[in-house]
Amino acid sequence: MDPTAWQLWLIAAIVLGALEIKLSGFVTLWFAVGALMASLMAGAGLGFNSQLFVFTLVSAALFGASRTLFKNVFMRDAVHLKTGAEAMLGQEAVVTEALAEGHGGIVRINGELWMARSLSGPLPEGERVTVEQIEGLKLWVRRPSASPEVALQQPARRKSKENASWD
Repeated sequence: MDPTAWQLWLIAAIVLGALEIKLSGFVTLWFAVGALMASLMAGAGLGFNSQLFVFTLVSAALFGASRTLFKNVFMRDAVHLKTGAEAMLGQEAVVTEALAEGHGGIVRINGELWMARSLSGPLPEGERVTVEQIEGLKLWVRRPSASPEVALQQPARRKSKENASWD
Protein backbone atom coordinates (compact mmCIF):
# COMPACT_ATOMS: atom_id res chain seq x y z
CA MET A 1 0.00 0.00 0.00
CA ASP A 2 1.48 3.33 -1.07
CA PRO A 3 0.98 6.26 1.31
CA THR A 4 -1.06 9.11 -0.05
CA ALA A 5 -0.08 12.77 0.16
CA TRP A 6 -2.24 13.52 3.20
CA GLN A 7 -0.64 10.59 5.08
CA LEU A 8 2.86 11.85 4.26
CA TRP A 9 1.99 15.35 5.48
CA LEU A 10 0.48 13.82 8.64
CA ILE A 11 3.69 11.82 9.26
CA ALA A 12 5.71 15.02 8.75
CA ALA A 13 3.47 16.83 11.27
CA ILE A 14 3.98 14.06 13.85
CA VAL A 15 7.75 14.00 13.33
CA LEU A 16 7.99 17.79 13.59
CA GLY A 17 5.79 17.74 16.71
CA ALA A 18 8.06 15.11 18.28
CA LEU A 19 11.10 17.24 17.39
CA GLU A 20 9.47 20.20 19.12
CA ILE A 21 9.11 18.15 22.29
CA LYS A 22 12.73 16.99 22.07
CA LEU A 23 14.32 20.33 21.07
CA SER A 24 11.98 22.68 22.94
CA GLY A 25 12.97 25.67 20.81
CA PHE A 26 9.35 26.57 20.01
CA VAL A 27 10.08 26.68 16.29
CA THR A 28 9.29 23.28 14.80
CA LEU A 29 5.82 23.41 16.34
CA TRP A 30 4.76 25.91 13.69
CA PHE A 31 6.10 23.70 10.90
CA ALA A 32 4.15 20.79 12.42
CA VAL A 33 0.95 22.87 12.32
CA GLY A 34 1.77 23.86 8.72
CA ALA A 35 2.23 20.19 7.79
CA LEU A 36 -1.07 19.34 9.47
CA MET A 37 -2.84 22.03 7.42
CA ALA A 38 -1.17 20.75 4.25
CA SER A 39 -2.42 17.28 5.16
CA LEU A 40 -5.97 18.62 5.36
CA MET A 41 -5.53 20.32 1.96
CA ALA A 42 -4.24 17.07 0.46
CA GLY A 43 -7.23 15.23 1.91
CA ALA A 44 -9.50 17.82 0.30
CA GLY A 45 -7.95 17.01 -3.09
CA LEU A 46 -5.76 20.08 -3.72
CA GLY A 47 -2.59 19.62 -5.79
CA PHE A 48 0.95 19.41 -4.44
CA ASN A 49 1.76 23.06 -5.26
CA SER A 50 -1.28 24.20 -3.27
CA GLN A 51 -0.33 21.94 -0.37
CA LEU A 52 3.21 23.30 -0.36
CA PHE A 53 1.88 26.86 -0.51
CA VAL A 54 -0.45 26.26 2.47
CA PHE A 55 2.39 24.61 4.43
CA THR A 56 4.71 27.57 3.79
CA LEU A 57 2.07 30.22 4.42
CA VAL A 58 0.77 28.74 7.67
CA SER A 59 4.25 27.96 9.02
CA ALA A 60 5.65 31.42 8.23
CA ALA A 61 2.57 33.24 9.55
CA LEU A 62 2.58 31.33 12.84
CA PHE A 63 6.34 31.71 13.24
CA GLY A 64 6.20 35.47 12.65
CA ALA A 65 3.15 35.96 14.85
CA SER A 66 4.62 33.96 17.72
CA ARG A 67 7.88 35.94 17.75
CA THR A 68 5.94 39.21 17.75
CA LEU A 69 3.55 37.92 20.42
CA PHE A 70 6.33 36.70 22.69
CA LYS A 71 8.32 39.91 22.31
CA ASN A 72 5.40 42.32 22.80
CA VAL A 73 3.32 40.44 25.38
CA PHE A 74 5.49 38.08 27.37
CA MET A 75 8.78 40.01 27.30
CA ARG A 76 7.51 43.58 27.74
CA ASP A 77 8.47 43.70 31.43
CA ALA A 78 11.81 41.92 30.95
CA VAL A 79 14.84 43.75 32.27
CA HIS A 80 17.67 44.41 29.83
CA LEU A 81 20.73 42.55 31.12
CA LYS A 82 23.79 44.76 30.99
CA THR A 83 27.03 42.99 30.14
CA GLY A 84 30.64 43.91 29.46
CA ALA A 85 31.62 47.55 29.72
CA GLU A 86 27.97 48.63 29.92
CA ALA A 87 27.64 46.74 33.22
CA MET A 88 30.50 48.76 34.81
CA LEU A 89 28.74 52.12 34.55
CA GLY A 90 27.62 53.19 38.01
CA GLN A 91 29.58 50.38 39.69
CA GLU A 92 31.99 50.93 42.53
CA ALA A 93 35.76 50.50 42.00
CA VAL A 94 38.79 50.79 44.26
CA VAL A 95 41.80 52.93 43.37
CA THR A 96 44.91 50.72 43.32
CA GLU A 97 47.30 53.33 41.91
CA ALA A 98 46.66 56.94 42.88
CA LEU A 99 44.92 59.11 40.30
CA ALA A 100 46.75 62.43 40.14
CA GLU A 101 45.39 65.58 38.49
CA GLY A 102 46.21 65.42 34.77
CA HIS A 103 47.52 61.87 35.03
CA GLY A 104 45.74 58.60 35.17
CA GLY A 105 46.00 55.74 37.56
CA ILE A 106 44.61 52.25 37.99
CA VAL A 107 41.39 51.03 39.59
CA ARG A 108 40.14 47.55 40.37
CA ILE A 109 36.59 46.68 39.38
CA ASN A 110 35.09 43.19 39.38
CA GLY A 111 38.56 41.76 40.01
CA GLU A 112 40.07 43.43 36.95
CA LEU A 113 42.55 46.30 36.73
CA TRP A 114 41.59 49.23 34.51
CA MET A 115 43.31 52.47 33.56
CA ALA A 116 41.32 55.36 34.98
CA ARG A 117 41.06 59.13 35.09
CA SER A 118 39.48 61.14 37.87
CA LEU A 119 36.55 63.49 37.37
CA SER A 120 36.74 64.77 40.95
CA GLY A 121 40.38 65.73 41.47
CA PRO A 122 43.27 63.66 42.80
CA LEU A 123 42.32 60.34 44.38
CA PRO A 124 44.57 58.40 46.79
CA GLU A 125 45.18 54.67 46.69
CA GLY A 126 42.45 52.65 48.44
CA GLU A 127 39.64 55.15 47.86
CA ARG A 128 36.30 53.89 46.58
CA VAL A 129 35.08 55.56 43.40
CA THR A 130 32.12 55.29 41.03
CA VAL A 131 32.54 54.61 37.30
CA GLU A 132 30.86 57.43 35.39
CA GLN A 133 31.80 56.73 31.77
CA ILE A 134 34.02 54.56 29.63
CA GLU A 135 36.22 55.78 26.80
CA GLY A 136 37.82 52.85 24.98
CA LEU A 137 39.82 51.03 27.66
CA LYS A 138 39.85 53.94 30.09
CA LEU A 139 37.36 54.51 32.89
CA TRP A 140 36.36 57.97 34.07
CA VAL A 141 35.67 57.77 37.80
CA ARG A 142 34.66 60.14 40.61
CA ARG A 143 34.15 60.09 44.32
CA PRO A 144 30.59 59.03 45.13
CA SER A 145 30.02 62.38 46.87
CA ALA A 146 31.33 64.52 43.95
CA SER A 147 28.70 66.45 42.05
CA PRO A 148 27.76 65.15 38.56
CA GLU A 149 27.97 68.68 37.07
CA VAL A 150 31.73 68.76 37.65
CA ALA A 151 32.02 65.25 36.23
CA LEU A 152 30.37 66.23 32.96
CA GLN A 153 32.67 69.19 32.34
CA GLN A 154 36.07 67.56 32.83
CA PRO A 155 36.25 64.87 30.07
CA ALA A 156 35.69 67.51 27.39
CA ARG A 157 38.97 69.31 28.17
CA ARG A 158 41.85 69.09 25.70
CA LYS A 159 44.81 66.84 26.36
CA SER A 160 48.02 68.53 27.37
CA LYS A 161 51.30 67.43 25.81
CA GLU A 162 52.46 65.75 29.02
CA ASN A 163 49.51 63.35 29.25
CA ALA A 164 48.85 62.82 25.54
CA SER A 165 50.91 59.62 25.51
CA TRP A 166 48.88 58.09 28.35
CA ASP A 167 45.97 57.30 26.02
